[in-house]
Formats: sequence, structure tokens, C-alpha cells
Amino acid sequence: MMMQRLALTLFLSVMRVLFCVMPLSGCATFTALNADSPLYESVFIYSGTRLDWAAINQNEITLKKFKVEPPRFPRLDLPLSFTLDTMLLPASIYAEFFH
Repeated sequence: MMMQRLALTLFLSVMRVLFCVMPLSGCATFTALNADSPLYESVFIYSGTRLDWAAINQNEITLKKFKVEPPRFPRLDLPLSFTLDTMLLPASIYAEFFH
């Protein structure tokens, strides 16, 4: 019982720190979708995840396609961008096909 309470306290402490640190890195999904580029050049489907992955792998060609700066901590942002991109997937598919 004591170990479970300690584990829960530790988990909540880590989540608080992550919640405070995440805005400092920027959200790749929002920056990629708000890029100042023509619609026919925009990447919609899993854009934040793609941007984070390109930043982690230092893929300059893919980073230039987005025309935005990647987050400062892409490894930290990747799981949250993947979650947000998954939640926005129906709207992204619609935007990709009908823009």
C-alpha cells in the first residue's frame, strides 16, 4: 500500500514537471498546421509527428518542407504531438483531400 502511494506521488510529480516544461518546447502540431505556406504545399496528416521525427533525425530536407522551426525538445514533444495528431486525424484527412 505504501509503495503504491509512493509510486502515485512520484508519477504525479513527474506529470506536473512535464506539464510545466512542455509549453517551453512548443507544440509541433500547432506550429506545423499554422505554417505560413500555401495550402497546396502544406502537410496536414500527422504534421506534428512528422516535424518532430525530422528534427530528431536531423533531416534537413524534410524540415525545409515544413517552413517552420521544430520544437526545441522534439523527443519530449513527440508523444504529445502523436496524440494530438491522432485526435485531429479526421479533420486532417478532410483538409488534405479537399483543400
